[in-house]
Amino acid sequence: VRFPEDLEDDNTTFNPEYSHQVFGDDEVAFGYKGLKILLYYIAGNLSTLFRIEYTSKVNEKFDCVEADDVENKIREIIPPGFCTNTDDFVSLLEKEVNFKPFGMLLHTYTVHNEEAGEDITYQIYKADMTCPGFREYHERLQTFLMWFIETASFIDVDDERWNYFLVFEKYNKDGATLFATVGYMTVYNYYVYPDKTRPRVSQMLILPPFQGEGHGAHLLETVHRYYMSSPTVLDITAEDPSENYVKLRDFVLVKLCQDLLCFSPGKLMQGFSQEMVMEAQQKLKINKQHTRRVYEILRLRATDMGDAEQSRSYRLDVKRRLIGPYKKKQRELAKMRRCLRPEELTNQLNQIDLNMQHEQLEESFQQLVSDYRRVLERLAQA
Repeated sequence: VRFPEDLEDDNTTFNPEYSHQVFGDDEVAFGYKGLKILLYYIAGNLSTLFRIEYTSKVNEKFDCVEADDVENKIREIIPPGFCTNTDDFVSLLEKEVNFKPFGMLLHTYTVHNEEAGEDITYQIYKADMTCPGFREYHERLQTFLMWFIETASFIDVDDERWNYFLVFEKYNKDGATLFATVGYMTVYNYYVYPDKTRPRVSQMLILPPFQGEGHGAHLLETVHRYYMSSPTVLDITAEDPSENYVKLRDFVLVKLCQDLLCFSPGKLMQGFSQEMVMEAQQKLKINKQHTRRVYEILRLRATDMGDAEQSRSYRLDVKRRLIGPYKKKQRELAKMRRCLRPEELTNQLNQIDLNMQHEQLEESFQQLVSDYRRVLERLAQA
């Protein structure tokens, strides 16, 4: 909500992707007709208005069943101090002009908005719990995780090894410059013996009204650039990354790596090398596993897939990596032959059908090439 009229505007409304963490696996609130759970956030500081509406509710006295305590379930997520009536919320909205982003400005960029017909400015900040007011703001911000990340959990903000990176949109209201929350990322700094750290991306969320505009890529690249300048950082990883995050990371890392000398077309055609691993880690804080994916994507760009020899060489190179888990199964099978009885061995053999493995390998390869092509298409447009 930026203006009072946004309260009645359906265009500013967005719905949760998940609600199982609040309402159970069935995602059902029992005992209501016409139930609406309404959460309004002021665009910048995320002050909250919470209301529940319904046309009727079961009654324990007459219906012999009890309705779910929806209000209490929501109260367990949103921090205390929220508004319950519109007038209080609108009066807070008038003070929004005083809200400023927390922490240190790292990056400013613009995105062209077709609807508005103009470039809109965004900024990325790094914050921590020592910033006045940030702790309370973060409590409100993390409530979005429950609705948009499938396995979300709130973090221990008293642990000083957390870093917070925030994206804000700058907009004008009555001649003043205001800021709207776009999204954020939390990163935990793990200790690596003897004197390094390994930042691990924990949570990343771009709010639905801003998705598909490239903010995730700007945020991830900014975070990489922030840690790249630190001599104590070994490499950057992610905790349990989603499929979408992996695609985003592929794009950002390829963009960062494509100008390194070790990824020149001539060197790509010679195969994956230790030089690539060393240069990507030392200059860009990228680990070996991610560097390998970058190599495969850039080699695909350098390969003429219409040329039978080049295409075959690329396919074999990628499949040699993909076959790793299958080879592990073969080694396990060799062990089984030595210690299992014949009927047990037959059981295991049925699970490891070689033809099926070849089919799965080809399927994995085709899926990977399809994903890589999308990264390259996006890179060509960047």
